[in-house]
Amino acid sequence: MKKEKEILKWLNGDLSSEEIEDLKKSESFETLEKIAHYASNMETPKVDAEAALDQFKARNKTKKETKVRSLNFKTLYGVAAALVVLLTSAYFLFYATSTSFETQIAQTKTFQLPDDSEVVLNASSKITYNERKWAKKRALTLEGEAYFQVKKGQTFSVNTTDGIVKVLGTHFNVKQRKNYFEVSCFEGLVSVTHKNETIKLPAGKTFRLINDTMEAVAESNAENPSWMQQESSFDRIPLDQVIAELQRQYDIKIKTEGVDTSKLFTGSFTHKDKKIALDAITIPLKLSYKLEGKTVIFYNYGVK
Repeated sequence: MKKEKEILKWLNGDLSSEEIEDLKKSESFETLEKIAHYASNMETPKVDAEAALDQFKARNKTKKETKVRSLNFKTLYGVAAALVVLLTSAYFLFYATSTSFETQIAQTKTFQLPDDSEVVLNASSKITYNERKWAKKRALTLEGEAYFQVKKGQTFSVNTTDGIVKVLGTHFNVKQRKNYFEVSCFEGLVSVTHKNETIKLPAGKTFRLINDTMEAVAESNAENPSWMQQESSFDRIPLDQVIAELQRQYDIKIKTEGVDTSKLFTGSFTHKDKKIALDAITIPLKLSYKLEGKTVIFYNYGVK
């Protein structure tokens, strides 16, 4: 109480010089000086000594003790569970992700699978598989076209939206495009399952679906698909499928004007020269074409 009365008297200017010197020794004198300074610079209201004292007392209250929370069993359990989830997520993120190979227009790509089987991927195609599970299950997904040289071993499966191809070890080609599915065996024996029906293909045989209809295909003695020699070959294939393949091998857009794209084409075109390729398709079908930038327009002879 004595200290508080001295502070009030100081704020009101009623302390003697000796009492002021004694107050200056206080640890809170600096704070008191600031209070007095700001109070003296305020025109109204005048300093409220009682309020200043309350502020001083508040500044000198004992600091709050730091709270210490005990870590009980439930808390430890929650931390452990969170850690398990984090580690599990990291494991699957690192180990369970799929491996993919993809090609763009006019591009092919050759690569090895984990068992050293070789794959050649044609233009605008994609293959996806799980490398971590490969030793137990040789299975992959194909979108597009690819040629496989499979090492002998357990069943090797190629999954597509139109069917499943299974082999133990052989050379074969799978083509899965919009409204088109074809499997050709070049060595060994290939099993093709489509709509719960399984067909065995020995070397030289081909299974083909066009618009979900099975088509008869002549036997072949070719050693591998023509596209691996940079040439696309067709045997009684609708023109719209030929056009789609031409667009995949060249960076062009093909439009038709008054042309029946369901007419069948037998022949081939090169992947090395666009003009020769266009001529190889249009001349046998008695069509003409014109160029407009990167767009090629097919039309019938005599139509301008």
